[in-house]
Amino acid sequence: MNETYIHSSSIVIDALQCSDFNRDILLEAQAGGVTAISASSVLWENFRGGIEYVIMWKQKLAENADIAMPVKTLDDIRRAKAAGKVGIIFGWQNTSPVEDRLDYFGIFKDLGVNIMQLTYNTQNLFGAGYLEEKDSGLTGFGREAVDEMGRCGILIDLSHVGIQTSLDTIAYSEKPVAITHCLPRGLKDVPRNKPDEVFKACAEKGGVIGTSLFAPGLAKGNDATVADVIDAMEYTMDLVGEDHVAIGTDFNHNRPRPGPWLLWANKDKGTGRTLTEFGSAKITKPEGIRRNDEFPNLTAEMQRRGWSQTRIEKILGGNWMRLFGKVWG
Repeated sequence: MNETYIHSSSIVIDALQCSDFNRDILLEAQAGGVTAISASSVLWENFRGGIEYVIMWKQKLAENADIAMPVKTLDDIRRAKAAGKVGIIFGWQNTSPVEDRLDYFGIFKDLGVNIMQLTYNTQNLFGAGYLEEKDSGLTGFGREAVDEMGRCGILIDLSHVGIQTSLDTIAYSEKPVAITHCLPRGLKDVPRNKPDEVFKACAEKGGVIGTSLFAPGLAKGNDATVADVIDAMEYTMDLVGEDHVAIGTDFNHNRPRPGPWLLWANKDKGTGRTLTEFGSAKITKPEGIRRNDEFPNLTAEMQRRGWSQTRIEKILGGNWMRLFGKVWG
């Protein structure tokens, strides 16, 4: 089967980008055949910051309505595909904008926020991030948050969440959860990557793991290529099966490194201690998949390895579609 056909006929979903989006990025995504992107740039914001994010995207989508559209439902993704537009899923990398109000989850769901990472890097009211010195697990209030997110139809993301909090959340949640952008620790032992047990637990409850392009987590680091990304996918697939693996690039275009946004991102709550050097270190995306218009190179490498059309369609977007359908309601 012609690789151009498989790519162009498939629903292609990227479950996490934290780029500062503009028209050029959206045009690149359109050229790369990307159907939908979770635009997940909320990190440390409070309630007002969460509202500002929604306002910002309403304006961007209005200005680019000829090439992009908001995604609130599964049908919106299908409509984006049919129209050749890029669907934007509102996503957050922290639950900080709900502050201490469980009823804010429903408010933000009504505004279109469909994916929320439980914690970002460190401790919040609900649990611990992977850089917290002591991960004491999902809190009592965190269990209530998980219940409320499930009731509202918000997909829980565990990518930057600590191991114990991740395992607790998977075990407690009635609905499946996601690890939208992560790599296997079995291929490279760095704190940001997750151990096999977390990936297995996520998949056993029906969740999906998005393979990230984050160079420090790939076996060859900044020298990685598209082939290394597919190696990471194959490792994860061998572990959990082809129904539970997908894509979450972690692209952060228009965010200079070092620059104010990434330096803020790498401080605890944006103002505390510097947690990692990722805000200023040289980090290069894998050769061949550095921009949104290079997405077809992923499909080409899958085909080069003899993957079936069915498997490729699952990885490109079918698995996310199934999970969104189960959770969003």
